[in-house]
Amino acid sequence: MNLRLASFQPDIALNLGSMIRLSACFAVPIDVIEPCGFPFSVKALRRSAMDYAKIAEIKRHDSWDSYLEKKPAGRIVLMSTEGAVSLWDFEFQSGDTLLMGRESAGVPAEVHAAADATVQIPMPGGGRSLNVAMSAGIAVAEAMRQLR
Repeated sequence: MNLRLASFQPDIALNLGSMIRLSACFAVPIDVIEPCGFPFSVKALRRSAMDYAKIAEIKRHDSWDSYLEKKPAGRIVLMSTEGAVSLWDFEFQSGDTLLMGRESAGVPAEVHAAADATVQIPMPGGGRSLNVAMSAGIAVAEAMRQLR
């Protein structure tokens, strides 16, 4: 199975740390698309990533453009509260990258336009949104379930 996770300009170190931990535990490489809203360092991530940053496959990109130049083949699947299709109805493919937006602002129009698909997590309880790291965990688990 070939699946990746990407975080677009993360605002909160604890959330990125949680996604790095998710990445390590599920053997899903993670792309961090900077700039981050905090200094990217092991110290900033230590509380949430713990020692998992040492075993996670992390690739840093200094901008969206540099990410696009170096990204592996496959679809960009943007997770968004404005997604066109429900996570439960979306069919993942090997090679997909699950792209998570910024906690404060999601992603800009040019990132939305570059996505091959936009997917939303249904929330029948009526909430507006979930924590970005929790959303990443739900999406990675569903993609892995489908691709196993």
